Amino acid sequence: MRLLLIEDNQRLADYLATALENGGFAVDHVSTTADADGAISTTHYDTLLLDLGLPDMDGLAWLGEQRRRQMTRPVLVITARDSLEELVAGLNRGADDYLRKPFELDELIARVRALLRRPGEALGVTLTAGNISFDTSDREVTVNGVPVEFGRREMDGLELLMRRIGRVVPKSAIEDAIYSFGEDLASNAIEVLVHRIRRRLQDAGADMHIHTLRGVGYVLSDKSASA
Repeated sequence: MRLLLIEDNQRLADYLATALENGGFAVDHVSTTADADGAISTTHYDTLLLDLGLPDMDGLAWLGEQRRRQMTRPVLVITARDSLEELVAGLNRGADDYLRKPFELDELIARVRALLRRPGEALGVTLTAGNISFDTSDREVTVNGVPVEFGRREMDGLELLMRRIGRVVPKSAIEDAIYSFGEDLASNAIEVLVHRIRRRLQDAGADMHIHTLRGVGYVLSDKSASA
């Protein structure tokens, strides 16, 4: 799942981005609403995290403008403003949730996951595919009820494939969902990642398989399905 963090305090942004990445998310960071406009025009984000005190435009004004343009992605407002009036104003302008600074990192991650569990959004609580089960809240994968260890990005890749079970997932979609802007990727990074996920599932006795469609992408389906 990919998030856009809109926060002009670089130190805080780095701190939050690290925590969110450790929580299983890919995070892009911008510090102005102008840069946020550019990011959301070119990249799909599952949730936006929005500070209000931005240098080029008030965050609430920007959010209201985006909602008028029919931007539907969930938005979690993160701010030091703590009055009831500003909380109500934020919700009325289109915020889906409101988190006051200072806050605990566990609460931030929990609120992002809660937004993504809402109907029509990206994150369900538990995904199943054959004998594979993925608890997206606890970030735990089991096969036949037995926990299987995955690296963070391996888990992100498996989650994307499970959410699109039976459908082809292009290589570019996996790259966009898992890696942030500016990361240096080897030309075979996705192939290596998928190979590791496939091997872990096979070793655990999964009855689903990741099939490769050369030049197209990958699909998670029954082992007997043709690729």
